[in-house]
Amino acid sequence: MEGDTIVTAHTAGLNGLSQDGKPVEDLTNGHSNHKHGLNGLTPEGHNLKDHVNGNSVLKSLPISALKQNGLLQSLAAGGEQQKKEEESAEVQQAREQWDALESIQPVIPEDSAPTPLISFNEALQHFQTTDLSELLRNIQPTLRRTGLAAITHFLFGPPRLHRELTEERDLVFAIARCSLDNSQKVHTRVLQTVYKRLTGSRLDCPRYGPHWETVGFQGTDPATDLRGTGFLGLMHTLYLVMDPEMLPLARDIYKLSQHPTQNFPFSVMSFNITRIALHALREEALTRECNRRQQVVGVLNEFYVATFLHLFQVWKSQQKTISDSGFVLKEVETFAKKNPKQILRRLEAFLKERRTGGGVRMSPDTPSHNTSPRNGGPRLGPPAARGKEMNFTGVCELPPEMEGEARLI
Repeated sequence: MEGDTIVTAHTAGLNGLSQDGKPVEDLTNGHSNHKHGLNGLTPEGHNLKDHVNGNSVLKSLPISALKQNGLLQSLAAGGEQQKKEEESAEVQQAREQWDALESIQPVIPEDSAPTPLISFNEALQHFQTTDLSELLRNIQPTLRRTGLAAITHFLFGPPRLHRELTEERDLVFAIARCSLDNSQKVHTRVLQTVYKRLTGSRLDCPRYGPHWETVGFQGTDPATDLRGTGFLGLMHTLYLVMDPEMLPLARDIYKLSQHPTQNFPFSVMSFNITRIALHALREEALTRECNRRQQVVGVLNEFYVATFLHLFQVWKSQQKTISDSGFVLKEVETFAKKNPKQILRRLEAFLKERRTGGGVRMSPDTPSHNTSPRNGGPRLGPPAARGKEMNFTGVCELPPEMEGEARLI
């Protein structure tokens, strides 16, 4: 029987021979009861079966010793001579597998591997292929004007958005109504990508925790800061950190946000810039440029970056602090919506200067002191003239007078 054959193999000497020098094959007849122990003899007073089925000496012998003394070869040896060649191959395979055990490296579970970065286009494609019909029914893509304001806008306002661009525009406002969904892999990848690109980390971070404050969220859950701009706020930040030309600017702004005295919450500030961009799109301040380029998302992205650049330059050159945030944001919003073409040209000039190795200089037309409106820059009065100082607040917490005529979604 097979079990008896294994017993006989155990009783054989460790070098494949019995104590009296006979080959193992002569002993493995399936019924042998020779009492050869590990050294050729079993302990006195015990039979072979006690050593195999009881507290055998084999159990106390280290596996490495069994390997070194050739026991695996003995165990693999069969009881029939005609199978010797086949069994030899099996023994060789067993030896190779055993040797390979020493070089096996631990495998990292798939779930613990870092989440791959996601591009803006990949994230946008996710929303383009997702059913957003429920959200689309509740959007307000244009500002509702009545009375004289409606007549004035009709006669002197910008042209209507081309019909073929309305679907793209509506998608933008639908994304702005999407909340952060932990069950959506694309959502979590966007969040992780923003964190990694800003901090330089290669590893994922927990979904909740104080580490989010490092990149400018106001608490342990980034979702709470998205109530004003929805997922579009994260999409704009993703565009800023994933576009190769924009990434150096993103890091400059992020570095300023960590300044000892001029610091500000980077992500929340970014969401406020997204809010300004949404207002500009709803008030049709970007319509002319969208029609010219025959796109909406691209124009909105660049307007967001251009406005963020403008705020960065004002904040840095005029040494603004967190107490100035509300006032600065209001002035930047007014200027950007009234001068969208100028804002976009400034961004183009800034990037061109960077490409030619001009370094990070302030744009020549960026005000370094209080500027008159006729010179194109925002007029930022001294702190004493601003009344009560404002603490930096999230987009969703802005008082109505800070949101202007257009209401955020």
